Amino acid sequence: MKDKTPANINIRNRRAGHEYTFLAKYDAGMMLQGTEIKSIRAGEANLQDGYCTFDHKGDLWVHSVRIAPYTQGTYNNHDAMRARKLLLTKRELKQLAGKMDAGLTIIPLRLFVTDRGFAKLEIALAQGKKLFDKREDLKAKDQKREMERFR
Repeated sequence: MKDKTPANINIRNRRAGHEYTFLAKYDAGMMLQGTEIKSIRAGEANLQDGYCTFDHKGDLWVHSVRIAPYTQGTYNNHDAMRARKLLLTKRELKQLAGKMDAGLTIIPLRLFVTDRGFAKLEIALAQGKKLFDKREDLKAKDQKREMERFR
């Protein structure tokens, strides 16, 4: 009998922490097609350039997230760079839509698979950092590392 527990899949957008300040985080489901879940379970996804937008109906979509085509897929294989719909509650969608008008952006942080086998995307409401903010963060990180070294 097959073991139905997926491997610990945790694909991160490491650059996002350097480029943005996170104001709120949400876990969103994703509407996937065909072989996309197999590629995610194989760890073949890239979140680096991803961003989220609302359409005219009020649905949230993630763009520029690359899920590589499944190597064993046939002619039914998915398009790697297609936009994917995110699944959130109406209350969360209203909150995000209201704050998007204030010049903030929504970016993907982490792609993971739950215990039930569903692919989830952790998204964050974020504000872009200025150059001096990035420098201050690097200084604080270096100071913390030095303090840990002396202990």
